[in-house]
Amino acid sequence: MWYDAVRPGLLLYGIVPPPLASTIPLRPVMSLTSRVTAVKGVRPGEGVGYGWRFQSDTPRSIAVVPAGYADGLDTRLGGRGAVLIRGHRVPVVGAVSMDMITVDVTGLDDVAPGDEVVILGAQGEEPWQRIDAREMAASIGTIPWEIVCRLGTRVERQYTQPVQV
Repeated sequence: MWYDAVRPGLLLYGIVPPPLASTIPLRPVMSLTSRVTAVKGVRPGEGVGYGWRFQSDTPRSIAVVPAGYADGLDTRLGGRGAVLIRGHRVPVVGAVSMDMITVDVTGLDDVAPGDEVVILGAQGEEPWQRIDAREMAASIGTIPWEIVCRLGTRVERQYTQPVQV
């Protein structure tokens, strides 16, 4: 670099832009969370989402989460993305609707309304208990900038004090 200015971009969010991967030791500073509003059973042959984009061949438990494309979630996450509930990755199934997503919580005991859902961020200390903008972008074939910039004004912002490391 020959100039005295920089464009920090994603670095401000603690996200190392591709293709640098883990060459800069940063920690993401943004999270996006919601709560389970309902858990419903789906029988074989039934489906969820616009046009039944997910149709089950076995009994499934489906959680409804109030977050959708009006909040900035990409519609391509349906059938490709995941969220964290109780420290477990669960897949987004069906279509991403304007105001909600549905996730398959089959096998997770006692998932109930009020449970925290992490869309971006961490829910535990293990690497697989974190979903960041780079991972989400890769799952739908886009770039992390698009994931961060899509978050709309309906999403309540909560600013906290920085953590000293």
